[in-house]
Amino acid sequence: MSKQDAIQLPEHGSCFICGTKNPKGMGLVWYVEQDTDRILVYSEFEFTLSEQGPPGYAHGGASSAVIDEAMGAAVWRSGLKVVLANMNLNYHLPAPLNKPLRVEGWLERFEGRKAYAEGRILLVEGGETAVSGTGLYIHAPHLFTFDYYG
Repeated sequence: MSKQDAIQLPEHGSCFICGTKNPKGMGLVWYVEQDTDRILVYSEFEFTLSEQGPPGYAHGGASSAVIDEAMGAAVWRSGLKVVLANMNLNYHLPAPLNKPLRVEGWLERFEGRKAYAEGRILLVEGGETAVSGTGLYIHAPHLFTFDYYG
């Protein structure tokens, strides 16, 4: 499926990762590809000086926030309104500033109120994985009166 065939997800207000109303936010635009096997949520973006950790590279917390949003969006698209309970990340390569990156998240499985997701940040040039991770999300609809990802 190409980007032209993917569905663009709505942004949500003041979210640090994808909201247009947050002047300090990253402003990522999310797309979803869905087939019979899985829901894939992705965005193409660049880290900037605002997300710097080591000189010239993204802070690990910025990578963490981006992967959390990708995985969480994939779980929301499956119909569960969730919050993150646990996330484990592996930092394979430093994520450079001002270089094209792609983040992907997908739902692996769910069991009752628990949803398990995976995600990664890829260097667009070369396709190498910079960061990969897993997340455990808990269905908590009572915390939400809206649907971020329709």
